[in-house]
Amino acid sequence: MVTQPEQNIESLFSKIIRLLRWNKPEGRLILMIPGLWAVFLAAEGKPPLPLVGVIILGTLATSALGCVVNDLWDKDIDPEVERTKNRPLASRALSVKVGIIVAVVALICAAILAFYLNPLTFWLCVAAVPVILLYPGAKRVFPVPQLVLSIAWGFAVLISWSAVTQNVSLPTWLLWGATLLWTLGFDTVYAMSDREDDKRIGVNSSAIFFGNYVIEAIAVFFVGTIALLFYLGIVTHLHIAFWISLVIAFALWLWQYLRLKKSDLPTAAYGEMFRQNVWIGFILLAGMIAGNF
Repeated sequence: MVTQPEQNIESLFSKIIRLLRWNKPEGRLILMIPGLWAVFLAAEGKPPLPLVGVIILGTLATSALGCVVNDLWDKDIDPEVERTKNRPLASRALSVKVGIIVAVVALICAAILAFYLNPLTFWLCVAAVPVILLYPGAKRVFPVPQLVLSIAWGFAVLISWSAVTQNVSLPTWLLWGATLLWTLGFDTVYAMSDREDDKRIGVNSSAIFFGNYVIEAIAVFFVGTIALLFYLGIVTHLHIAFWISLVIAFALWLWQYLRLKKSDLPTAAYGEMFRQNVWIGFILLAGMIAGNF
């Protein structure tokens, strides 16, 4: 028989899981992907397993921090948005105090992992923190807040690549640029589901900024991603498996573009396409790993 204190602890644990979005793993995985791209490419397909573990745990810790900070910033905005109104801080299921404690724990976990890394990589980790903390506020003052998120995502590439090579070079920046454009693409798709709520509340998003040309902007972001990955494949001398994965990614992004052009697209489709980008990212990762052999 479960006692009341045990039920309370279980309920608190469940709410914290939702606060960290661990009940929706696609958001955690899509942050993990650029870091894995970088660590496998920098190590030519054979990174040290402990380092891969640090990258995975580090992305879990930093994404947890990002989610909590985002919800602390938006605790009074999220109740006005259909998609976010039931988040634990928005619904007051958790207090601000609990949110701050969870954020501090996530930051401490990330910091502990950072000490495993070389000095350059450690300071890149430090540089990423202000971007993570300030991103949620960007939607209030910056017309394309998704760009700030993309820069935060890009740190995963710089951190992971430099963790292997102790430097950043042309291939690093090509992958960084591809990650930046890919993130702008999939997160603009995701933001399309919130356009009406965001307009009503008065917050910014790339889906609003690009207006009637938002689908074309998404296409440009994905084409730019392909172009930079194509050049990266040449520079790093990747083999046939990578080129196959790149063709598959291009085909899937083209299919998403054609689907976005439909006038009767249901709101749920935007979230579906966001989740599809997780699979696209892993297809490219598989191509990057196999393309080194």
